[in-house]
Amino acid sequence: MIDSILNIGNLLRIKDSFFYYKTGFMQTWMIYALLSAFFAALTAIFGKLGLKSIDSDLATAIRTFFVLIITWGFVFCRNKTEGVFQLSKQNWLMLILSAMATGLSWLFYYRAMQIGKVSEVTIIDKTSIVITLILAFIFLREPLTPKILVSTGLIFAGMMVMVWK
Repeated sequence: MIDSILNIGNLLRIKDSFFYYKTGFMQTWMIYALLSAFFAALTAIFGKLGLKSIDSDLATAIRTFFVLIITWGFVFCRNKTEGVFQLSKQNWLMLILSAMATGLSWLFYYRAMQIGKVSEVTIIDKTSIVITLILAFIFLREPLTPKILVSTGLIFAGMMVMVWK
């Protein structure tokens, strides 16, 4: 089964080559982004179901433990461990800060999921898209095109509609 999961990337590249080069339909990163969104949706549903009669911090710790096992499993199965020794101090610092932000995000997300509705918590959580685009503009100098501004505004407006009482 692990081999099947690890080969998804190769299968997607083949599909991507076919779809993108033949029709201009989709690039590999788009497929991975859609898979990410799908699994993020499953994360919310499974997480909410798993939070019954358990502390949200404990649930996050259990979840994180298994994420650790799965991701290191991928690294070992794909023989990517040598990359650890090639990381710069900047890489380490940014990855550690990212991990801290992820941990805090998960802790707050699971607590919100425990006491709130999945539909409301998730839509508010997805305003991270808006915040990310703003931060990408400020820190990464990524452009805020009219298309991005309209999309961001729609995401924010959708969030407001969902949580408006």
